[in-house]
Amino acid sequence: MDMREATGRAAQPEKTIVVSGIPDGLVQDDVMTDILMIHFQKTKNRGGDVQDVVYPTTVKGVAYITFEDKEVTTNVLQKDEHRLEDKRLGSCYPLKVSLVSEHVFTCVSSVLNLSIFGDKYVLEDLVQELQKNIPTLSFSPLQSNGKISVQGSFSAIKSLKDNLLLKANFLSGKDKRGDRKPDQSPKKRIQKCEFFVEPSNNFVHNVNREKQAVVLDTDIYHYMKHFFYKENLAKYDVVSHEVTDGEITTIYLGNSRTGFDAKELERAKEGIENLSAKLQCRLRKERFSFKSSARTERQKYKQACESIKSRFPRVLVIPYDTHIDVIGSSSETYEFTQEVNRIVKSHFQKRFKR
Repeated sequence: MDMREATGRAAQPEKTIVVSGIPDGLVQDDVMTDILMIHFQKTKNRGGDVQDVVYPTTVKGVAYITFEDKEVTTNVLQKDEHRLEDKRLGSCYPLKVSLVSEHVFTCVSSVLNLSIFGDKYVLEDLVQELQKNIPTLSFSPLQSNGKISVQGSFSAIKSLKDNLLLKANFLSGKDKRGDRKPDQSPKKRIQKCEFFVEPSNNFVHNVNREKQAVVLDTDIYHYMKHFFYKENLAKYDVVSHEVTDGEITTIYLGNSRTGFDAKELERAKEGIENLSAKLQCRLRKERFSFKSSARTERQKYKQACESIKSRFPRVLVIPYDTHIDVIGSSSETYEFTQEVNRIVKSHFQKRFKR
């Protein structure tokens, strides 16, 4: 069972936590479910009445716990350390506990460039129409250059940009047919239609019947490209190029041969979208953040990541100047970050003793 199924059963994700670091293979699954329930009901663990335990899941070492009371969820999350102890396990195991939406790819942000429609629409009206039609998205104030930031769930952002592609293509087609004369008024009040908004110039470019665009979360794209992308695209007779805009990456697909094969492009697009959906449920991201001046700290974290990376072949490490992102399954990401923190802490302790 994946995260969406678990959340669906709970129906109240604010009461559901994700637990990783669960020892695998020591006891039967029903026994581990019982051990987890006991752990999160104990007062010493700041627990309470448990509504549901989802274990095992599609990710090794991960369970989803839903409490009867939201206050219990908050208390459990505030406990500094959870250690799974039971005589049936024979040892003690540290657990990573977080709210089901924390560090999961459920919220992204992007910047839209609405200036390309400045000669056709009153942009303020366009923004109001967006807010009305997609209320789950959060919009920043519209800038004078026509840019606006938007934040929300990945699916909502994807839907927004899909609609922008359609609108841009629609308006481009109208101009080519000469439906709009040069002496017409350049702006009009926006009318109700199924095309809500528009994307940046990169998004509008290359929109035609011989190409397909796939919109992905940038972190999902990085992971997919590193581990799956080449083998996945090798199944299809297509070529691709990618455009990254903050937390959103657009993959443009085209036929590798001269002949146009719409079905092949559709199959390639569907294959990438299906893989993205699977990774969306499985992957989690952790981050090591640095102080801008802490060069030594950055170096030690990078060295620690490199030193253990071979033990975690399915974990992706992406270094930046201000932080390092670690992407992988819940259990592996948790174990990886714990080990890196241990190595770095040990280094600074030794240095301090000197």
